[in-house]
Amino acid sequence: MKIQERTGAGAGRPAVPTQPSVGDRLPTPPRERKPALAALAVLLILVGALGATMLVLQAGDRIEVVKITAEIPAGGSVTDSNTTSVLVAEDAGIHYVPYSQLKQLEKLKAVSTIPKGVVAVGEMFGDGSKLEAGKATVGLSLKEGQYPSNLESGDIVAAYRVGSRTSSGSGASGSATDDNALLVDKARVSYVQPSKSDDVISSTSLPVTLVVDNDKAAALAQAASNGEVALVLVPSN
Repeated sequence: MKIQERTGAGAGRPAVPTQPSVGDRLPTPPRERKPALAALAVLLILVGALGATMLVLQAGDRIEVVKITAEIPAGGSVTDSNTTSVLVAEDAGIHYVPYSQLKQLEKLKAVSTIPKGVVAVGEMFGDGSKLEAGKATVGLSLKEGQYPSNLESGDIVAAYRVGSRTSSGSGASGSATDDNALLVDKARVSYVQPSKSDDVISSTSLPVTLVVDNDKAAALAQAASNGEVALVLVPSN
């Protein structure tokens, strides 16, 4: 009897434990939000966009101007060989020379020596040079053999009289004078026609301008008018 009662008492129970219904599941914890990281990502995007905008604006304010690549002495001019273009920030207070105006600038002269590496400004040029006190400029027209092949503006040269001038002595006693005489020991080349110029190609003479002491200018000019001047490069120091 006791065995039957126990069996009967458990007869209504299922053999396998039943799973809880869907409605009885435990709630999952909410996903943790990180607003700080999201705000940082947005901030980085904004900073990047602002930086790109500033670069574009700065590039738009830059202009192409003339830069000097080789020293230009007083009285010299700019050429394709001693200039290049460079971008600078536009500034209304600085009179930069636009690179597009290089050809017009070639017609002007440096009022004083312009060092290599500077950006050209309008105040550096004028219709003529401002020579130092006691100095004069002398123009020469030299034939091949009367000048070094690598002669450039800014070079220091010595000027010699060449030829076979003789004195006016009587009879056969006359002796040669002023032959290969030194006219100027140190003169600065303020201008020399670029060798690639069409004018030089079509001509047998090379235009050169020298800056010399006043007391040497007359003799040099006289010899130059007779085609009796030869130039020799000498150390600048």
